[in-house]
Amino acid sequence: MDSVLEVLTLDDPAAIAAATHPIRAAILEAMREPSTAAAAARVVGQSRQNVAYHVRELEKVGLLRHVGQRQNGNFIEQTYVAAARTLVISPTCTWGDPGRRAQALVDQLSLGQLFAAGERLQRDSALLLDRAAFLGEEVPSASVSTEIRFDSEQTRGEFLRDYVAALTALARKYGSSHGTPYRLLLAAYPDAGEAPE
Repeated sequence: MDSVLEVLTLDDPAAIAAATHPIRAAILEAMREPSTAAAAARVVGQSRQNVAYHVRELEKVGLLRHVGQRQNGNFIEQTYVAAARTLVISPTCTWGDPGRRAQALVDQLSLGQLFAAGERLQRDSALLLDRAAFLGEEVPSASVSTEIRFDSEQTRGEFLRDYVAALTALARKYGSSHGTPYRLLLAAYPDAGEAPE
């Protein structure tokens, strides 16, 4: 059997439509482990014929994989598994004019890095949530959020230099070449809900 991806980021409209359809979303949950349409139908409370139709549609858009078959009495049933344990929808799928946004990300390197960090944070937090929900994993995590105002670009630059220096010192003091890896994220950006002064 092909290995199941830990996380799959969706940007194809057909795959997103399939993943957000209530019955198909329930089928994907029922097929986190290899299963048949009949078994999934019992879990989601739908007819086998209806689930078989949705299974074919989910396979067409790459959200289910055919992984084999099993004998059930006189019948041979096809088995499928979800392509990934966790699905995340990319914000780029809502871009009606992707060229302008893509160019802005190229023109402003730090904004592009902020956007990429946001996508990674969305993906990683969704994956960790699924591990807690489905595997019972205890996820040690922390987040801190605050608002700060700077009276000038110079003050903002000095703050960021000091912040990075403090983080670097902490990483040197507590970091190790072995043990569990953690990802630390520093993001600073204008409050998107307020107009700049």
